[in-house]
Amino acid sequence: MTNLILIGGPMGVGKSTAARKLLNRLPSAVWLDGDWCWNASPFVVNGATKAVVLDNICHCLNNFLSCGQYGNIIFSWVMHEQSIINGILARLDLTGVRVVNISLICPPEELLKRMDRDISRGERDEGVKSRALERLGHYGELDTIKIDTSLLDADGVAAAIEKLL
Repeated sequence: MTNLILIGGPMGVGKSTAARKLLNRLPSAVWLDGDWCWNASPFVVNGATKAVVLDNICHCLNNFLSCGQYGNIIFSWVMHEQSIINGILARLDLTGVRVVNISLICPPEELLKRMDRDISRGERDEGVKSRALERLGHYGELDTIKIDTSLLDADGVAAAIEKLL
């Protein structure tokens, strides 16, 4: 049985950090960060770019799923709408695959603290805070397992995800 581990959450909640930890903790694991499929300059969001990014994500995930070498496929991305998750899953061959759908969340104050830390390091710009807070509000509506990261370090988040497998 292959595990497809979807890790969603707003920017700054710890998706990439948790996925990086899982990659090193789980046997025969591979990780796709959705942002890698949308690393462009200038960063443009429109119908054409969304379509190509989703196509690239689904193509990569299907390649990993069909390879047979990966027992744990980790995918992390800002997936704040059920339609995003459903749209990706509908395009995948999930035969013999267990999907573990997770949303990492934290209280707004904690998210802002993390964003401020990232901004001070030059990793994010100030404008991302309002988008992250807006998207945080959507995760409660999703059909996902919620993990509150506010009191967990990266190893704790990875361990919580491992318990679900």
